[in-house]
Amino acid sequence: MGDFRPRTVWLGHPEKREQRYPRNVINNQKYNFFTFLPGVLFNQFKYFFNLYFLLLACSQFVNELRLGALYTYWVPLGFVLIITIVREAVEEIRCFLRDKEVNSQIYSKLSTRGELLFSLEDYNQRVPADMIFLRTSERNGSCFLRTDQLDGETDWKLRLPVACTQRLPTAADLLQIRSYVYAEEPNIDIHNFIGTFTREDGDPPVNESLSIENTLWASTVIASGTVIGVVIYTGKELRSVMNTSNPRHKIGLFDLEVNCLTKILFGALVVVSLVMVALQHFAGRWYLQIFRFLLLFSNIVPISLRVNLDMGKMVFSWMIKKDSKIPGTVVRASTIPEQLGRISYLLTDKTGTLTQNEMVFRRLHLGTVAYGMDSMDEVQSHVFSAYTQPPHDVPASRAPATTKVRKTISSRVHEAVKAIALVHNVTPVYEANGVTDQAEAEQHYEDTCRVYQASSPDEVSLVQWTESVGLTLVGRDQSSMQLRTPSGQILNFTILQIFPFTYESKRMGIIVRDESTGEITFYMKGADVVMSGIVQYNDWLEEECGNMAREGLRVLVVAKKSLTEEQYQDFEARYVQAKLSVHDRSLKVATVIESLEMEMELLCLTGVEDQLQADVRPTLEILRNAGIKVWMLTGDKLETATCTAKNAHLVTRNQDIHVFRPVTTRSEAHLELNAFRRKHDCALVISGDSLEVCLKFYEYEFMELACQCPAVVCCRCAPTQKAQIVRLLQERTGKLTCAVGKYTSLLRRKLFPKKNHLVFCRYSTIYTMFPVFSLVLDKDVKSEVAMLYPELYKDLLKGRPLSFKTFLIWVLISIYQGSIIMYGALLLFESEFVHIVAISFTSLILTELLMVALTIQTWHWLMIVAELLSLACYIASLVFLHEFIDVYFIATLSFIWKVTVITLVSCLPLYILKYLRRRFSPPSYSKLTS
Repeated sequence: MGDFRPRTVWLGHPEKREQRYPRNVINNQKYNFFTFLPGVLFNQFKYFFNLYFLLLACSQFVNELRLGALYTYWVPLGFVLIITIVREAVEEIRCFLRDKEVNSQIYSKLSTRGELLFSLEDYNQRVPADMIFLRTSERNGSCFLRTDQLDGETDWKLRLPVACTQRLPTAADLLQIRSYVYAEEPNIDIHNFIGTFTREDGDPPVNESLSIENTLWASTVIASGTVIGVVIYTGKELRSVMNTSNPRHKIGLFDLEVNCLTKILFGALVVVSLVMVALQHFAGRWYLQIFRFLLLFSNIVPISLRVNLDMGKMVFSWMIKKDSKIPGTVVRASTIPEQLGRISYLLTDKTGTLTQNEMVFRRLHLGTVAYGMDSMDEVQSHVFSAYTQPPHDVPASRAPATTKVRKTISSRVHEAVKAIALVHNVTPVYEANGVTDQAEAEQHYEDTCRVYQASSPDEVSLVQWTESVGLTLVGRDQSSMQLRTPSGQILNFTILQIFPFTYESKRMGIIVRDESTGEITFYMKGADVVMSGIVQYNDWLEEECGNMAREGLRVLVVAKKSLTEEQYQDFEARYVQAKLSVHDRSLKVATVIESLEMEMELLCLTGVEDQLQADVRPTLEILRNAGIKVWMLTGDKLETATCTAKNAHLVTRNQDIHVFRPVTTRSEAHLELNAFRRKHDCALVISGDSLEVCLKFYEYEFMELACQCPAVVCCRCAPTQKAQIVRLLQERTGKLTCAVGKYTSLLRRKLFPKKNHLVFCRYSTIYTMFPVFSLVLDKDVKSEVAMLYPELYKDLLKGRPLSFKTFLIWVLISIYQGSIIMYGALLLFESEFVHIVAISFTSLILTELLMVALTIQTWHWLMIVAELLSLACYIASLVFLHEFIDVYFIATLSFIWKVTVITLVSCLPLYILKYLRRRFSPPSYSKLTS
């Protein structure tokens, strides 16, 4: 394929393509038919932990190294491999079916012979230049998209067609005109697009600029409207595919720790084997003896360990899935359930996770007077009087721009409400019985079947509020807007220009013409940080914006400016020219718009609140007390993200917030990082663009500073940036991270039993497997206590249950108990040495069963069953082990009391030391067990 390049796409003529395009199918599978088995086996045996057991089993094919039956080695290993292969196969089949569903979707293609049906799999039938139907319901040329599967935002987004194509009599005429689209090269940015549409068969030729408002990315859904789109990108050039990382095999931190300890144990085995051979002075085939000693001592890392680990993970996954306190939980990665007990960083999305994405209008501020929820009836009264009574002063809409007239509160409220009702991108949609009948419904503007759609919920909340106070948006298309007054009069406005909100501008504007008066007005709303330099001088804007922001409200500043016909015509000519530019289009367009943004009249401030999910604030407080740092990664705007962080108490009231200024160069990033470094205990808010620059030039410095922050908010982040942040956190800190997005809006902390991380490594026989396995049910503290005291979670973050210190202690305990069993048997049973197998083996079984019992913190009835079952298995097996164990000998009183002494000596001193340690140096949770 080579590098991605811009392309020129002729409508309906794929044969005119200038370059080759990728195959138009989507594939999210980790393996194919030929690589599945080798890939699964490689992912299993690339870790020494699993490779050790494979080499051990393979060694038994050599007769000189064989120590027992082959099945004793291969059955446990085969059992684990079968479980792993089946699990991976099920996941691959599910992924294959999802891909097949997407690739088999049927589309209608526009052709000279009519509409042709085809699917994505027929990639030769859908290539750049093909025009396809995506929906067939009329909607004035525009349509709405749902992009939640692409960017996680649940709002509907308005998309607009190319204007000159809307004047064609039929859709088939698109194939008769000579036109093409020039599009930028494929990239991962889902928020921007640069292109031009050119029609050459006209006189003069028509040129129109194309932006994000004219695009429909793959993985989005047409919510309403008719779409005939020309295909520009296919296959791996799709934005959704470019923003998807390659699937990978997941392995838990606990498995990596066990893998490391296995290497240490193997090193010890090698040393012991060399010592044993050295004691024989390297006589004979000493190199073969080394391998035999390695195999003889190999049970120090029992092959049953792999079985116990996998079975334990399955039980943990089942317990999480069946937890009644978190109903509906789905365990998507059964290989890493224990990771929930080791999380240090929680990375969460905003929309739908922390918030409900439901905005509520809370405040209207005019500078000298403010209206809250309890005084909206006054606003409604002012709006009613403005349209039903003759004004006593000169309306703002009729006063010249240079004339200063003192306005009444009624007229000020009316102008503010009118501006809010006009400066937005909301479209009313009329539905009857679930079916949209736009043409008929718009004739009557029925309130009962009207639904507002917009790309942002705060805009919908503003329009709903203007409706509640008497000024209702009843109709809108690409070129006009209709408002209904309290008296039922319809006000018609022509939409001359719309300037959508962008992160760079932090504002949106609209130019409309009042059809009743012919007056042209430029309305604008935006963040206070930019609007303060645009509106006329005032002494209350900054103070009141700060007051409303501290209340957790999303604040917008609304302003207006009257234009003459000559002023607008001059602006339009310059604006159209700037939009047709291919190079530096954004800069040129912004420069032209800024020529209007001077000395605008400040009308009002609006404050809306984004409703939080239930129990978000206490949940974040619990996580913070547990030592977990929370980062919010969102594709939303900076102001909205900052406001939500305050409202959800992600940032506490006594913490400062450092808003990272937009940077585009290395020097700017360096200066801003230095400014941030001078602050302490300060939350960070940064945009995706600035983050990209910092990570490009100062990755280490930025991550070091960010990890010291109590909270971090990254806004306007693309999906790949979110994944990059997670990866960098893991690499730079070595800590475990958890990313919470639209698949789940609730994280339940689980305090897993500490001891279960240890006991798997100590026992190898079937006689002690059940008690050891039952320890997955053990708990240091009850769940209620764990939730009440989240600080207990910090002990798990330290990783002490499987640290090198703990590992060494357990090794020393094993050496002590092994020595007591062996030398105790020689001392007490010197005269019965022939029965040493029965003595040592019975002592070993009883010792392990007793140690399990002494380890348990919280008893469960299944633990008692497991202990009794293991003891019963041993007694029953004596019938089959008569060749090795004398049953009559172990039934004697002498055997019973001597074995009891050995067992007690091997266990009781350890229990006494444990008791003394807990007495004088108790763990943090011990005081809570009562």
